[in-house]
Amino acid sequence: MLRKLPDAWDMEADVVSIGSGGGGLSAAITAHEHGASALVLERSDKVGGVTAFSMGEVWVPGNHLAAALGIEDSVESGVAYIRNLAMGFAEDAAVVNQALHAPVALKYFEDTIGLQMCVVRNLPDYYYPYVEGSTAEGRCLEALPFPAASLGEWQEKTRVSPHVPYNLTHEDIFDGGGMANMANWDYALMAQRVTNDERCAGPGLAAWFVKGVLDRGIPMHTGINVEELVMDGDRVVGLRATRDGRDVFVKARRGVVIAVSSFERNPAYSKHLGSLIEPKSMVMPTITGAHLRLAGEAGAQVARVPDVSMLSFHVPGEEQEDGVPLWRGALPFMGLPHSIVVNARGRRFSNEAFYRSIYFALEEIDGMTQTYKNFPCWLVTDSQARAKYPLGSVMPGEPMPAGLGVQADTLAELAEKIGVDAQGLDATVEAFNRYSQAGEDPEFRRGSYPWGALMCGDPGQQPNANLGALTEPPFYAVELHRMAGGGITSAGIMMDEHCRAVGWDGAPIEGLYVAGNSAARLDNGALMQSGITNARGLTHGYLAGRHAAGKPSDLLARTLRGDAAQ
Repeated sequence: MLRKLPDAWDMEADVVSIGSGGGGLSAAITAHEHGASALVLERSDKVGGVTAFSMGEVWVPGNHLAAALGIEDSVESGVAYIRNLAMGFAEDAAVVNQALHAPVALKYFEDTIGLQMCVVRNLPDYYYPYVEGSTAEGRCLEALPFPAASLGEWQEKTRVSPHVPYNLTHEDIFDGGGMANMANWDYALMAQRVTNDERCAGPGLAAWFVKGVLDRGIPMHTGINVEELVMDGDRVVGLRATRDGRDVFVKARRGVVIAVSSFERNPAYSKHLGSLIEPKSMVMPTITGAHLRLAGEAGAQVARVPDVSMLSFHVPGEEQEDGVPLWRGALPFMGLPHSIVVNARGRRFSNEAFYRSIYFALEEIDGMTQTYKNFPCWLVTDSQARAKYPLGSVMPGEPMPAGLGVQADTLAELAEKIGVDAQGLDATVEAFNRYSQAGEDPEFRRGSYPWGALMCGDPGQQPNANLGALTEPPFYAVELHRMAGGGITSAGIMMDEHCRAVGWDGAPIEGLYVAGNSAARLDNGALMQSGITNARGLTHGYLAGRHAAGKPSDLLARTLRGDAAQ
């Protein structure tokens, strides 16, 4: 942190966004629309951030798109849902603030940048119908396909994702039988979209905001790494960055918005803040926790909630942009029929078709041995699963690549090869096969959550989309590895209702804002729900941009006073 102003500034704007994902771009757009100049700084050579790596879902209770379809919902119902699932880790004012402003921000970006979104039909909340405030559909939105050629020279500099089928919408995928039935997808439509470079999912969502920045002439600079903030007294007034080994000083007359996602590519931060030992990561190499380093030096307070870790596997030969292995999330594959996940005792330990169940179960520690009870663990399948379902980029019927897993003609042989208890595995499979025949899992309720049946099951499998016996050799086992949450981590910077970073004294740090995954998850606590992360980024950017431009929202204050409708 610099407390001495530079002799000269190389660039300047009223509002400077660090990071080019949804949070940084939306902040720059909002500031511009409210009369302030803006610019965006990106450390990597492409814009779009972690937003472009996602499925592009945006979770907004009480949104106008659902209302137009006659779907009943409300902000109040969304608040109740989060309160019921936050486990006490959320701050109520933050929950209400996000719920109030998410539908406002959605409509704002429709009106300003022409963002086109639609409801993902028949996609329920994770915990529907078991938790008060949950809904069967209407809250999860996605962007309509975006024509990337309209980005001009930025077309190739705007990220796409190696993790999601970004030339298909959710509706396209569901119509083709879901993730379980990739062979039935409309590949003619996909080919057409590839040819025209029409982007869906996270790459499409990010591209809409990149276009919004370009249309306004807001400068975006790639390959620029922010090293430290510049302070004038107690106020952030700019930053020092480096580009090609040279210092670049950037003045921020009204504020700096830190929106750099998380810290999961920083092993030390992941260990000490996320309690994850050597986690794998699916995000780009620049996601190393710059928000904690930068805001921390300015005195910002850090808060932590339960982590969002995942399980993953690596298909040999697949690499990320920095040459490290490309780790694929195991989420869509663990709950498919003819598949189970077992620990070293050969036992199932959770609902494989509901990832919040399996990932919390990974945290269970045996205090007698100081070891994790359910990790290491393995995905175990049979030849039926391999014939019908994909496994990452390995298509149905395709031979298992050498090094991905092991196969054996018997469960006992498979158990010996992977080092799990053979009797335990045999008993587990026998019980699971009984459950599959009956269509009900009395141990872990697999297949009882509609979200898990839709996203992690085979809709053609009756009577339970997530159950199917393991009976046909050869059998297969793939070791699963702990993976950080795809940019969603446990710790972040505390902020107020305007997204200003908050110091350890509880007061806002003037001139410093945070957005998206850089902000502590006090607006959802222990809950994770698909689409809530993108919604946070866009909403935080909207709030930070308004406040930095001198046009802060007073909606929360008016709501707490009871006069929001006036």
